[in-house]
Amino acid sequence: MIRPTPRAVLLFGATVPVAIGLMIHDQTLWPIALDLGLFVLALIGLDALLCARPSRLSLTVDAPPRLYIGSEGQLSVSAAIEGASRAVSIQVLPEQSGDTAPPEPARLDVPPGAVGSVTLRVRPLRRGRITIEALWLRWRGPLGLAGRSQRRPQALTIDVVPDIRGIASAAVQFFSRDAIDGIKVQRQKGEGTEFEALRDHVQGLDNRFVDWKHSAKHLKLLSKEFRIERNHQIVLAFDTGYLMAEPIDGLPRLDHAIHAGLLLGWVALRSGDHVGSFGFDSRIRQYLQPSPGRNAFARLQNASGQLGYRAEETNFTLGLAELNTRLKRRALVVLFTEFIDTTTAGLLLESLQRMANRHAVIFVTLRDPLLADIVEAEPAGFRPVAEAVVARDLQRERAVVLERLARMGVHCLEIPPRGLAVGLVNRYLTIKQRGLL
Repeated sequence: MIRPTPRAVLLFGATVPVAIGLMIHDQTLWPIALDLGLFVLALIGLDALLCARPSRLSLTVDAPPRLYIGSEGQLSVSAAIEGASRAVSIQVLPEQSGDTAPPEPARLDVPPGAVGSVTLRVRPLRRGRITIEALWLRWRGPLGLAGRSQRRPQALTIDVVPDIRGIASAAVQFFSRDAIDGIKVQRQKGEGTEFEALRDHVQGLDNRFVDWKHSAKHLKLLSKEFRIERNHQIVLAFDTGYLMAEPIDGLPRLDHAIHAGLLLGWVALRSGDHVGSFGFDSRIRQYLQPSPGRNAFARLQNASGQLGYRAEETNFTLGLAELNTRLKRRALVVLFTEFIDTTTAGLLLESLQRMANRHAVIFVTLRDPLLADIVEAEPAGFRPVAEAVVARDLQRERAVVLERLARMGVHCLEIPPRGLAVGLVNRYLTIKQRGLL
């Protein structure tokens, strides 16, 4: 499609007052005024003829097969113009669908007889799929008076998956002894329930583990050592309701939970435990039976990538009751969820009470730094004061809910997004060392 550029419109518009002035000064000069307008139109037509033809423009587009949530990708665009005698500047704008940041146009400079290239940024906002349906191209003639535009269909798809690139490196710190001592088999000791050996009691050991019978026999204090048990069942329960779709630090809460859950799954599988997942909101969305081994992590990754964002309210009574029924033995249930106040958390508390009677439960929720910023902000008027009061009330009600959960025996973890993954793994290791499973 050929269109006049803004420069051509301004130039033609400038000839109008000149022509009117000539005709007012002398009506016999109207042919000159007419010729002036025709001259401008001729220049626009000439520029349109000199403009590079779309049939001579070859385009190559490369897109990555997948992107990780929270990171940016690049769309590589290369172009060449057959028989071009001058450099052509092409404005490129992608036409895309999916949950992404708005696309930004880029300038592609194509030198004569060579190939020009440019990269376009693609930043996903949620997991799912991005489709690059077409590229819009626009370039001008040598005079800048006429321009061409064209839509080039592409139909490229990019899968947006959870970011697992840093999980292996982050998990290394939790196996530092293996990293130092090599790959020899070690028998890890801790505060489990399986007896390992007796050792001399020294200052700093727990007096509860003193073996008084053997101490009397050997005439010295001896303490019991226990082996950390394995083969525990770990279930990552993800709330996929509308509250978990709320963005925090640039990502939805659900994606923060998935990243932390995958790291915990990696560590737990390396520790010899069985890991599964469970997703629910108004109904059950997913259940992956806890299983061991390296293949279990691939299944866990695929299952977590299929968890969608729902605009429905979470039914905790249905979801947790169903999970409680499917688990036939004691397990560690890690519940990633969100609540607003004590009223909305009423059914959640009742369901977690029944769950905590049979299983060890870690209740994970993200601490929104926005509330703290509102509370601590210096009041500059009535509105900031009112916002601070409401934010403080929300913090107080959250503290009440977490305190009630702690009294039930639920392990509560309210933490900012950046410290969620490491904090969750540390809590898991603490629970195992204390023999609470």
